Amino acid sequence: MTENYHPSVIIRRAAAADIPALQAFITPFVNDGKLLPRTLDEFEELLPNFFVAEHEGQMVGCAALEIYSRKLAEVRSLAVSPQVQGLGIGKRLVQACLERAREQHILEVMAITSSDRFFLSCGFEFTLPGEKKALFYQTRDTIE
Repeated sequence: MTENYHPSVIIRRAAAADIPALQAFITPFVNDGKLLPRTLDEFEELLPNFFVAEHEGQMVGCAALEIYSRKLAEVRSLAVSPQVQGLGIGKRLVQACLERAREQHILEVMAITSSDRFFLSCGFEFTLPGEKKALFYQTRDTIE
């Protein structure tokens, strides 16, 4: 492992009481265009598959696994405080999502990201066996 592992960082499942803090935590990432905004309903729906990273009682990261079907899920809302980046927290959050996918017997997990090198370092690939690729088409210019 090349990044520093910080043993005092705890990765845990999010609880309903975490939703306001999660909303506040991702807001700067949404404002920077790095994450899509989440509604209260989305947080509640994702809660069983949402993970929080804590350091000294403070939220320093989060990620969710959005399950689309028994075949496909996506790592969503992955964010780590800039002050603690490089400690392996993002990778640990992704691993928590992947473990949740295994528990749910999900066949494939995808990530839509502008940080492809990070996800490659987590074991993701651009193609799946059989050369399957994800292609996208944007139907509008802005997110409402």
